[in-house]
Amino acid sequence: MLTWPHPDGDWGEHLEEAEACLEQLAVAAAQYEPVLVTCPHAQATARVGNRLRSAGVPAERLVLGEAPSNDIWTRDYGPITVLCPGGRARLLDFCFNGWGERFPAADDDRLTRRLTEQGVFGSESYRRIEWVLEGGSIDSDGAGTLLSTTSCLLNPNRNHATDRDEVESQLCARLGARRVLWLESGSLLGDDTDGHVDMLARFVDRETIAHVVCHDPDDPHYEPLRALGAELQGLRTRNGEPYRLIELPLPAPIHDEQGRRLPATYANFVFVNGAVLVPAYGDPADAVACARLGRACPDHRVVGIPARGLIRQGGSLHCATMQLPEGVTIDSPEPFSARCAGGSEG
Repeated sequence: MLTWPHPDGDWGEHLEEAEACLEQLAVAAAQYEPVLVTCPHAQATARVGNRLRSAGVPAERLVLGEAPSNDIWTRDYGPITVLCPGGRARLLDFCFNGWGERFPAADDDRLTRRLTEQGVFGSESYRRIEWVLEGGSIDSDGAGTLLSTTSCLLNPNRNHATDRDEVESQLCARLGARRVLWLESGSLLGDDTDGHVDMLARFVDRETIAHVVCHDPDDPHYEPLRALGAELQGLRTRNGEPYRLIELPLPAPIHDEQGRRLPATYANFVFVNGAVLVPAYGDPADAVACARLGRACPDHRVVGIPARGLIRQGGSLHCATMQLPEGVTIDSPEPFSARCAGGSEG
């Protein structure tokens, strides 16, 4: 699931660069699974549909939705899917408040509901949850364990609650989690999310976590990420074993036009069916990150996707996508729509 950028957003003169990144992302994902793209209005829907089909997205794998949006970061306002007994999928539409009311978010917050009302998602599977939760603030191993950060989920700018037990209780009740692993260390300059875990550390499988490292003592990330690594070394799987840890290097610093360092990270990779899409920043570290993730995922093809254009606004591939697991039916009234069941992260 992707949301297409529009001229009224924050991209300014870099809009075409952002569109090019999303095009490459959509083309790569469509090799493995259907792609749902939400556009702001009918004119954009027609243009984007033609553009993506011309770029190589098969018509039978392209579904177009139509709803206003504030920005493209679908991960944080798109539906979080849980599987109920019997395999029935339920789409949970949590409240989104613009990362602690930092940015306008009303259209983003309503996007999933609008798509459901249009019939893009089956209405029987939709549930609105009046509790703030961004998809990028949690990571799941698919077997009952969530990974998150105290800096984000315990920040009072989300739910006015800083009690760990209360937040953990909500996560377990809403998502069916059996336990939450909390990280208290780690941060990236330029990150406006209060420390989303998908910028720092991610499950590769139930026994493996990939995380960002910095080996330059003069880099301001050195100490926070060293502490993050130490925390991860202390975590245990549900079987009581240490996690296998995969180190992902930082690319060389990337700055915007005002000199602000941007939160470029390889932890923002995306699983699709049979592949791992990895951010590429035109840096020698791109190859290192892809190789390490490739060794950790021998049954998946590793595909580098240019993400330098996306990081201008503080996000990357995982931030710009939301997976819709098998069992979620997607439909569209457009003539080039597809009736499909998508799938990705387990």
